Amino acid sequence: MLNSLKPKSFLHRSLKCLSTSVTPSKTLRKPHDYELILISSLKSAATHFSISQGQKTHCFLIKSGFISNPFIQNTLLNMYIKCHFIEEAECFFTSCPTLDPVSYNIMISGYVKSGRFNEARNLFDQMPKKGCVSYTTMIMGFSSKGYWSEAIGIFKEMRNERILPNEVTLASLISACSAFGGIFICRMLHGLAVKVLLDEFVIVSTNLLHMYCALGSLRDGRDLFNNMPERNIVSWNVMLNGYAKAGEFELAKELFERIPVKEKDIVSWGTMVDAYVQVDWLREALLMFCAMLRKGLEASDVMIVDLVSACARMGAILEGSQLHGRIVKAGFDCYDFVQATIIHFYAAYGRVDLAYLQFEVGIKDHLASRNALIAGCIRNGMIEQARQLFSEMPERDVSSWSSMIAGYAKSEQPNVALQLFQEMIARGLQPNQMTMASVFSAIASLGILNEGRWAHKYVHNNSIALNDNLSAAIIDMYAKCGSISAALEVFYQIQDKTSTVSPWNAMICGLAMHGHASLSLEIYSDLERRHHIKQNSITFIGVLTACCHAGLVELGERYFMSMKSVHNIDPGIKHYGCMVDLLGRAGRVEEAEKMIRSMPMEADVVIWGTLLAACRTHGNVDIGEKAAENLARLEPCHGGGKVLLSNIYADAGRWEDVLSVRRVMQSQRMKKCPGYSGVA
Repeated sequence: MLNSLKPKSFLHRSLKCLSTSVTPSKTLRKPHDYELILISSLKSAATHFSISQGQKTHCFLIKSGFISNPFIQNTLLNMYIKCHFIEEAECFFTSCPTLDPVSYNIMISGYVKSGRFNEARNLFDQMPKKGCVSYTTMIMGFSSKGYWSEAIGIFKEMRNERILPNEVTLASLISACSAFGGIFICRMLHGLAVKVLLDEFVIVSTNLLHMYCALGSLRDGRDLFNNMPERNIVSWNVMLNGYAKAGEFELAKELFERIPVKEKDIVSWGTMVDAYVQVDWLREALLMFCAMLRKGLEASDVMIVDLVSACARMGAILEGSQLHGRIVKAGFDCYDFVQATIIHFYAAYGRVDLAYLQFEVGIKDHLASRNALIAGCIRNGMIEQARQLFSEMPERDVSSWSSMIAGYAKSEQPNVALQLFQEMIARGLQPNQMTMASVFSAIASLGILNEGRWAHKYVHNNSIALNDNLSAAIIDMYAKCGSISAALEVFYQIQDKTSTVSPWNAMICGLAMHGHASLSLEIYSDLERRHHIKQNSITFIGVLTACCHAGLVELGERYFMSMKSVHNIDPGIKHYGCMVDLLGRAGRVEEAEKMIRSMPMEADVVIWGTLLAACRTHGNVDIGEKAAENLARLEPCHGGGKVLLSNIYADAGRWEDVLSVRRVMQSQRMKKCPGYSGVA
């Protein structure tokens, strides 16, 4: 506390000393001593934003006649700028009879920092003599506020005037070019730094390194980093972040180990933790986190929230609970986004009771926490509880409405989802991409094409940007509503803008569903050539379905085998179901049964039913009996299976067995459910 009072007490003593004498001769031997007190007083006022003390000193300057001293004049001007009194600084600047380049630079800096770029530019143009500092002030100010083009333009003027840049100029220019420059621009700047002998300054080389890493040119970045004559912790962290963002975790770990132990800061540790979290390497992230704590560093709220979110994704309830304890201990649980993350964590694990408890003990006014609890209830199939929470909300945002609409769409209540959507629009809220994706999902469930066209037009008229999820929802809606041509039209418009596989999956599966196997596989071949898009399990459901409809057994087998060998995707029960269907349609019933026996999971009713249908088609009584037996074991009242078995016996002329099956059906009062379609 005493230390915090020192500057003010010093300023008070200085002012008291000044107030006892107007002329330096009465109390001070030399005018120089008097000037030093005035300058120190102004600097102290600027440091502590004490405008009242600064203005008092200004009055003493006028009385004493030292106001004309250029150095004191610039110090006073700087005091007003630092205290954010830009108008007073401007008034004093215009009243000064003599101005030097330093005066102009201070005033320009004040304009830039306060966002008055037009005044800064006008004053800069009026400067009688511009030097490196003047240009650097402009470049640094404009680039720091995001005016990249203007900063580069000023640098060009500087070069035309044959004024050499310094390290701060070039570092600011590199920051400006990082916003939109390509690798060619980066290499040009690197060459310029070498040419003007500024590449050895750590601020220049570090900014170049950041630009190389941001552009994904890790080789150039690594070469620069290895040849840097001097590195600081920022340089190490930039290179570390470059490796982490590129997924080069082994190189990142190796570099992290090379950072001097005493230099590692919270950014270094946080970069490694975040890198592991992004790829769900939870064990490695937690080990790194614990090692950081042992070094005496405290985790930030953002780092802990990221770890809790990772625990929610990975189902790590014990680790997440321990992190919750750490959050409470650090006092982070009062933040709304932290509380919302904890609620999400418990709900994701199925502990809605603990999610409710966290909500009750927390601050209930947090909108994010209510939204998280609503989303948690929906995730756990508690749609009525979610609706009650939604109805009790004093205020709702787009996320609140979107969660409820998505919940009803997923719980097979599409009509309610669309009613909520209409109510949301009537209340004047603008839906976002997530909202509209759920709306299209609801429309697809109902199969109402006209409603889908209206929603698509609404997206266009309200300028809702198409991301991959929304594009996929629109394509899927048109396909399920029977308009495959409209689905293709949307797909062809966005296919070159996609970064994820979702729209491709919607198109491949939609075409396969409509029996357009050749076009479905053609689009998949196009997808295979786009190496930046990672395929997933849904992709292969569409591909294998297309192979089924086209009878392409060998090609289907090749795609099935490539799932694990090429794409590292473990086939699921639906993929095995497609293969059983593919082999069964081709008459290879024995191979289909062998595949069922080799499945790593137990076959379900659908797979045994598929095999039974194939046996009926191709007259295989033995395997048909086995399929019917397993079908009856899983679902004793499955009437359709008994009908198929009866037909197999009838085709084989085994009429006694037909009568036996039908007696069983009659005794158990089985019925075959009729088929139906939801498409209007």
